[in-house]
Amino acid sequence: MSQRAANRRIRLLGVVLALALAAVLAKTAWVQVVQGGSLARRAQAQQIETVVIPSSRGSIVDRNGVELATNDNETVTIYADPALVQKLGSPARESSRAARVLGFDAARETALLKALAARSSRFAYVERQAPADQARRLERLKLPGFGFSRDPKRIYPQGALASQVLGYTGVDNRGITGLESIYDKELSGHSGRQTVVRDPAGHIIDVQSTSDAKPGADLALTIDNVIQFDVQQVLEQTLIDQQARSATAIVLDPRSGDVAAMATAPGYDANNVPVVPARYLPNRAVTDTYEPGSTFKLVTVAGALSDGVVTPQTKFTLPYSIAVADKTIHDAHPRGSERLSVSEILTLSSNVGAITISQRLGKERLARWISAFGFGKPTGIDFPRESSGIVAPLDKWYGSAAGTIPIGQGIAVTPIQLAAAYATIANGGVWVQPRLVERIGGKAAPAPKKRRVVSPYVAGELMRMLRDVVDEGTGTRAEISGYSVAGKTGTAAKPDPKTGGYSSYRYVASFVGIVPASKPRLVILVTVDEPHSSIWGGDVAAPAFKEIALDCLRYLEVPPDRTG
Repeated sequence: MSQRAANRRIRLLGVVLALALAAVLAKTAWVQVVQGGSLARRAQAQQIETVVIPSSRGSIVDRNGVELATNDNETVTIYADPALVQKLGSPARESSRAARVLGFDAARETALLKALAARSSRFAYVERQAPADQARRLERLKLPGFGFSRDPKRIYPQGALASQVLGYTGVDNRGITGLESIYDKELSGHSGRQTVVRDPAGHIIDVQSTSDAKPGADLALTIDNVIQFDVQQVLEQTLIDQQARSATAIVLDPRSGDVAAMATAPGYDANNVPVVPARYLPNRAVTDTYEPGSTFKLVTVAGALSDGVVTPQTKFTLPYSIAVADKTIHDAHPRGSERLSVSEILTLSSNVGAITISQRLGKERLARWISAFGFGKPTGIDFPRESSGIVAPLDKWYGSAAGTIPIGQGIAVTPIQLAAAYATIANGGVWVQPRLVERIGGKAAPAPKKRRVVSPYVAGELMRMLRDVVDEGTGTRAEISGYSVAGKTGTAAKPDPKTGGYSSYRYVASFVGIVPASKPRLVILVTVDEPHSSIWGGDVAAPAFKEIALDCLRYLEVPPDRTG
């Protein structure tokens, strides 16, 4: 090769090297100048992470300070970064090792493997709220891409006690039903944040900043755990004795509106919600309605007395049955024509008598009294999804409605509405809004609303009539030795959606009582849905009332108010 040719090759090589060097410099400049910020952010994102520090959910306690809902602060949520698992380990191996420690079955192990093998994912839950000992064993294995975070789990130390009132939380510790739901904001508090630096394997090597979590407020209820327990025991036994579908009870202080107990049987353990039948979950005392039957006659008589159309001594000659529009309504038991006073009509629970009183009152005034006692609208009790009940507007009182509504048919109420109505009479005519929460985070809950419904005189007359119901009327099985008792029985056939009429065998039996009648301390309502041994409120619900009332009077050390 000539010298000239060699020089040309050297010059060509120099040009190629210069061009290559220029390309490298250009690429470097592009990366540093144009893409530098983006790449820096990506690098930082791979190393710096903000971790949520969960707040401690507030406890729920009864009025004596007994914990009804609290937290297991030892539980840990385990998560993983699938991209790191794939880069530094094996999804199959890591899912198998984690499944052994956590006790997963084959299906859950397969689901975990699928999550860890996802190509585009940077986050996957391995186990929510795992026991601390399992989490510690897994953490010691130092599986690549796995992370651990304290995550308190809601627990209910008293099991089934007041479960339908308390409600429950989801796996994220947010309230789903009951008081857990309506007071979720107060109970939840505020989560904290922690900025951490991780090494390539995902392990924390530095903490850059921390903002502390703020714990949620505690709730102190009006519920008394002792009374609540006794009520639930009585209801469960009533279900067995009566072979009934369900039973509900409320124990209410008529002076303050405080609910000392509220229960529906069957109940459930709030720690095991996933396996509980759905029909056991609602708090039927607040969310469900039923036709009250004869317990509603109190409203009819109260309105007539208040408007001066009758007195307790006003007498009517009453046949066994009465025609109202296209319907003939009769009393519960066959009899001849009788002359009964207003007081005797309530004592003996005469349907014909209550309708006769209502006819003298008039449907317009009766409708106003129904509203005055709070029916057809929520009581405002601090519980979610309270039903308003079902009260047809006056212009929809077609046909026989003017005859059925005064005796508690063709109208639907909630147990808490009816208990509050009877508490109005026990409280000298003043309605007090019922409540379940006494204090929130150490501060008193808002005072319950109050309003006068009937005069003290009318309330006193009604109390005397209700005492007669227990002493010599349909409620004698509610009598308690040493105590005066006022109350009213109710027996109502359930609507039959198939026929549009009423069932011939499905009933709700109820009793609402006030004790001691001379100085009321408690209003106790009991309803039993579809009893089988008897349909009558005096046979089915009154004995349950008596047992609950006896337990309460002894526990509260209420002195007897009568002899004999």
